[in-house]
Amino acid sequence: MASTPEKRVKEKIVKVLKEEGVYYFFPATHGFGRSGVPDIICCVNGYFLAIEVKAGTNKPTALQVRELEAIRRCNGVAVVANDENWDMVRGLVHNMKERTNDKV
Repeated sequence: MASTPEKRVKEKIVKVLKEEGVYYFFPATHGFGRSGVPDIICCVNGYFLAIEVKAGTNKPTALQVRELEAIRRCNGVAVVANDENWDMVRGLVHNMKERTNDKV
């Protein structure tokens, strides 16, 4: 089966997450899952990171935007990564790792 453009971006991001030792998963959005949830959910040094992955210059749907905004309102970090900016994930992970986690 051929790899889709979005899958290739996901693979690049997952490689970074693995290299950095980040806990991550791909949430199920069928059945009892929730629609619009970002593609990759991560925990970095106790911080919540959600990544919506898009191919090319595709934009998130209105439902995806709503979920990203809900995460940000709860002080999580929510980003849209694509072919051009996917490597910003490494910088985000490094910044999160450097923070002192004073949460309970």
